[in-house]
Amino acid sequence: MKIKEITAFPIRIPREKSDEGKDRPSVIDYGDYFVDAEVFTSIYSKHHETTVIKIETDTGIVGWGEAQSPVSPRTTQTIVEDLVRPLILGRDPFDIEAIWTRNYGAMRERGHPTGFYVDAIGGTDTALWDIVGKATGKPVHKLAGGRYRDRIKLYVGMGGTDPEKVADTAEEHVGYGYTALKLHLLLDADGVAEIARAVRKRVGPGIMLMCDVHMRQSVASAIKLGRDLEKLDFTWLESPLVPDDIPGAVVLANALDMAVAIGEWSRTRYEMREAFERRAYDIVMHDIGRTGITEGHRIGTIADTYNIPVAPHVGGGGILSVAATVEYSASCSNFMIMEHSHHANAFKNAITAENYDPVNGFFEVSDRPGLGIEIDQSLVEKYLVS
Repeated sequence: MKIKEITAFPIRIPREKSDEGKDRPSVIDYGDYFVDAEVFTSIYSKHHETTVIKIETDTGIVGWGEAQSPVSPRTTQTIVEDLVRPLILGRDPFDIEAIWTRNYGAMRERGHPTGFYVDAIGGTDTALWDIVGKATGKPVHKLAGGRYRDRIKLYVGMGGTDPEKVADTAEEHVGYGYTALKLHLLLDADGVAEIARAVRKRVGPGIMLMCDVHMRQSVASAIKLGRDLEKLDFTWLESPLVPDDIPGAVVLANALDMAVAIGEWSRTRYEMREAFERRAYDIVMHDIGRTGITEGHRIGTIADTYNIPVAPHVGGGGILSVAATVEYSASCSNFMIMEHSHHANAFKNAITAENYDPVNGFFEVSDRPGLGIEIDQSLVEKYLVS
């Protein structure tokens, strides 16, 4: 069996009830995109954007993957077509790790060891795992490490700036069956703590709570915030500092009794080596939509060496990222919990032949071959970015 073709589909799916840019600090509007007006953080799309990757074999088996591209999915498409495609055509899709290494090495010397380029090879990697699973009749998790668990526990994310409204949303999601919630809070330390208190009071002590502050804190304010969250029995403080501040992350992790969770922006074990060696975090949360399954497992193994649990990030990833993360989580020995977006799952499923949904706060691990989901190419093409 040989790889016959690879195609990248940059897609943009409208959100039916988009609240992006609302109920948050002021933003600068760029049409389809917006960015925070007062802090220098990520640009966001008003839609669901990503890059879907299709690999065809000469035996007729097709694999699907996703390179998470929350903005500018056409950039990833160009990388797949111009750089990845010539390196993998004619290869045996079972040579997954060798293909990843060949792709990674092709641009490493030129200063592209991360970013869109690694997203592209990560999505390609996931599609290859889908092919191998279908060829063997096995789910990916059986081939990538074996089944450690039958259900994947989820935490669900929510945000806002008004304490009572965020508490209302938290209560709503507990009603859907989730027992773990993460608050995306974009305020200063005092503002975050106020919302955290309102949510804990509303949901009670039996619900697991986490807080993601999206790099908006200094070391001092993050320590202050962490101590407030410790009093409320929050499980972790996520992404408190800018990614480059590894020394600051070390200081923070040492100062707090609660866990610090970091890593969604890192795509390879090479990027993460210093943070592991310096014990800059207590929970690692790499994103399979950025790492792919092969490198995702390498990172997870290193984390296990340091006795660090894995809580995979999903964030803006589409339905293929979700399915790949479920397969990864089932086969990761030190898995802790997986991120999920309850309301977003509906529009993420816009490209599937049948919905891929959790039940009562868990994804059930299936025995379906490959990633366990079916993609409808006509629906993918419906949402192509022009």
